[in-house]
Amino acid sequence: MIRPHAKLALVLAGVLTLAGCSGGEASEAATPAYPAWHNTEMNAVSRTTVAGDVATTTSMKPDGTLETVAVDLASGKKLWAHPTTMAGRLPGMGVPPPAIVEIGGGQAVTVTVGPVKAGPAKAGPAKQGRWKATLIGLDARTGTRRWTRPVHSTFGPQRCGPYVCVSENTALTTARVVVLSPVTGKVMWKLPGIAEVEWSDASRAVFLRLAQHPVLESYDLKTGKVGWQLPIERALGMGVDMSGGWSFGATTGNLVGYIAPYTNPKTKKVSAFGMFSAKLSDGTVNWIRPSVVRVYPSGSPGFAPVVRPVDPQGQYGGFARLDAENGRVLGQIPVAQVPSAGWWLSFPSRMEKVGFLRHDKPGNSFDLATGQAAEVKNERGWSFCVTDPKPLPLKNQNPGFYSVASLCEFKLADGKRVAGSGIPPVWFTGSQDGWRTWRDEKGGLRAIKDGSGPTPGMYG
Repeated sequence: MIRPHAKLALVLAGVLTLAGCSGGEASEAATPAYPAWHNTEMNAVSRTTVAGDVATTTSMKPDGTLETVAVDLASGKKLWAHPTTMAGRLPGMGVPPPAIVEIGGGQAVTVTVGPVKAGPAKAGPAKQGRWKATLIGLDARTGTRRWTRPVHSTFGPQRCGPYVCVSENTALTTARVVVLSPVTGKVMWKLPGIAEVEWSDASRAVFLRLAQHPVLESYDLKTGKVGWQLPIERALGMGVDMSGGWSFGATTGNLVGYIAPYTNPKTKKVSAFGMFSAKLSDGTVNWIRPSVVRVYPSGSPGFAPVVRPVDPQGQYGGFARLDAENGRVLGQIPVAQVPSAGWWLSFPSRMEKVGFLRHDKPGNSFDLATGQAAEVKNERGWSFCVTDPKPLPLKNQNPGFYSVASLCEFKLADGKRVAGSGIPPVWFTGSQDGWRTWRDEKGGLRAIKDGSGPTPGMYG
């Protein structure tokens, strides 16, 4: 999965009202509109996953080690923390969040990857040197261990409907995906090769099979039977290379995917790239936007995607916001309107405009509907708080991992931050179970229950 706070993605871009608090921070508003909280007891570096009234994330401790942290979704109170690690995760994929799955009766299970010393699996003791980590199922509210499973190398667990899907042996020729019961850790069925879950509901899951010729495949979660298959190259053309990164987001009945370009260092050729949509029911391609790059910050491919076309000579065009349902252009500005270098993209909450932010200097704003310049005197926009992020100083991990990005609100007139700016827009945070959660600039976890969604955020 592509991680937009890496420097590569920034180059491609060209580019609260709080009701409660946690962790000792005072409320930022006297008259709250919605339940909200702010927990400062962590340094969240991954996305947040939510189920069973519990939110979980991966946090980096001061010594550079990682831990899974669970908080009560209603209050933001920290419930427990457990050591976690990455064994085989690629830096470009970012730090993975734990998986969390509801199991009925108001209960949920959190699944994370822990150090080998976390304990032997029920399936048998781990042999010295064979396993590099331990997959652990924990009660989402108490942190009590339910089961363990030895792991050699993995991209991390993911929720897939009522189950947990885990890529195993990703560094070996025996790579596979196992579908596990979250209650017992029992293997329900297996899938050979490396794959990532891009969408699921109670009965089906769509996997991205990472191979020389990548394929989207839909599976019945109970039986493991294949429903449909869609080669990515059928949508975007031959020569797709997943090394550049990818991202997916769902709309009503459709899956929208983005495949980023990758320049082969030997041939100097650029891989096929772009955005497309497929029906979740049968894999039929709905629309295609080849040779466009997704810009950052912007919404999920399944919600408010913003792109730039790239011609065969590698020259960027203007900016366009697409309708995720049909791929049509909702608004755009031509390349002639794009200011000279030295700016960062920003968008207001409704994304009706695009702003070109210059830190501590006057910027520019354009109306996406008309393509015309807009007055910047009172214009505000959300952009990355930090435009030159530093890699995380992780202990015993490969270098090159970044935390998920944080957004700050800026004034376009002078390029300065808005003092006390509050809640980032839904196109960035997304929404789960009526709650929106996000990482603030200092790594604290924030949330607000405003009833929005369900909506995918920038990170899917």
